Amino acid sequence: MTLQQLKYVIEVANRGSINEAAKRLFISQPSLSNAIKDLEEELQLDIFDRSNKGITLSKEGVEFLSYARQVVEQAELLESRYFNAKPSPQHFSVSTQHYAFAVNAFVSLIREYGHDEYELTLRETKTYEIIEDVKSMRSEIGILYLNEFNGKVINKLLKTANLQFTSLFQAKPHIFISIKNPLAQQSMVTIEQLQDYPYLSFDQGEYNSFHFSEEILSTISHKKSIRVNDRATLFNLLIGLNGYTISTGVLSKDLNGNEIIPVPLDCEETINVGWISQKNAALSKLGAAYIDALITATSN
Repeated sequence: MTLQQLKYVIEVANRGSINEAAKRLFISQPSLSNAIKDLEEELQLDIFDRSNKGITLSKEGVEFLSYARQVVEQAELLESRYFNAKPSPQHFSVSTQHYAFAVNAFVSLIREYGHDEYELTLRETKTYEIIEDVKSMRSEIGILYLNEFNGKVINKLLKTANLQFTSLFQAKPHIFISIKNPLAQQSMVTIEQLQDYPYLSFDQGEYNSFHFSEEILSTISHKKSIRVNDRATLFNLLIGLNGYTISTGVLSKDLNGNEIIPVPLDCEETINVGWISQKNAALSKLGAAYIDALITATSN
């Protein structure tokens, strides 16, 4: 087993494609395939599952990748310290529901750890895709919420995918509304008071089940309902239409300004927001740093 082979495995996992990884590594596809097969034979381990749909990490490969990343990171630290070698571009990816604090933490991560070169990905996406991204290691970390209603379904999916959920914080439900909304001056609002205002929610595509909704109380019917795909559109509609959405109450004034505010919602629900990761995989340096940034962003 060589350091170069470990770098090959990491690149293929990052790209999800032998062909794309070979292009990035400036070697031929057969050479890359043979190098990985030689490593798998030496270890008597299938690092990747291969099918007509492409190449993905096996269950054992996920655990192997976490160790490979640690070894390569340590080797690069040695090279940088003693040989003045240029550090390799850093890689990190996170998939999240549409939370401003997740973006805030991502900004903090780059400010503290960003070198001259990095390749980082922040995907605000659908709930089901977050689970799939972390399962396939397209993203190292996923951010979503659990509550009494969706917990059984989400936890079953996590268990099947060999993923674990770690709580970040628990929150009581709030609505996000414009500061010009007539309800903005209230200390708390009820569901009944919201009936005449447009309800905004994030579209979940083909998995638009109540259990995958980013908003709690997803089974309640609404006279006026609008689904959107991105946070900027949702916030614009909150302001332009005096609409509302239901979330955690955690906002970032640095990123979202002062035009939108949280107001407590009168209900007995609790939102448990947390991060998911592979059970048997240690976090990378950037992964661990991002979790620290999340904790800071949600504790202010």
